[in-house]
Amino acid sequence: MKLEVVVIPVAEVDRAKSFYSNLGWRLDADFAAGDDWRVIQFTPPGSGCSVIFGKNVTAAAPGSAQGLYLIVSDIEAARAELLRRGVEVGEVFHAGDEHSGTDEPYLFGRVRVSGRDPEHRSYRTYTSFSDPDGNGWLLQEVAERLPGRVDTNGATFTSSADLAAALRRAAAAHGDHEKRTGQHDEGWPDWYAAYMVAQQTGKPLPT
Repeated sequence: MKLEVVVIPVAEVDRAKSFYSNLGWRLDADFAAGDDWRVIQFTPPGSGCSVIFGKNVTAAAPGSAQGLYLIVSDIEAARAELLRRGVEVGEVFHAGDEHSGTDEPYLFGRVRVSGRDPEHRSYRTYTSFSDPDGNGWLLQEVAERLPGRVDTNGATFTSSADLAAALRRAAAAHGDHEKRTGQHDEGWPDWYAAYMVAQQTGKPLPT
């Protein structure tokens, strides 16, 4: 079972369409049936799941969708791109150790600490923005997935940025490998592949 669509409630359909189009998301559909029903579907770059909104699509109150996660491999670059597109984006923050408080809920705790996670851990660094109706989105930086979060038959990359980041990590690890062994490894493509699959599936990394 694969999650295909998330419904977000909006008040003004064309305003929402303009906003999500300006994010650079792919417009998949804009269907209407008379004046009583309309549905629009967008897909974020690299995402396997889409969002839909429209008229008479959901009974939820506009702006009531909160904590919608967008995973990025480089949060500073993603934030800069949103700012370039004119989106109001919050400052980068990381998870505190408290799981109660007045800050908006997110995965790790509810006390927002300014800046990136000092240990550069995946799943710990965030920024956020809202659409014109107030639906809340969180950008979460993930450079290395926890075990069980990808297809265990092989590595899964949903964007060129994710793949490029994985290749850079593999290249750095392979350089260390060659320094330790004192040999130039002609089979580096196989080594890269094994490293990337192990990293994404949580298996022991080759050394």
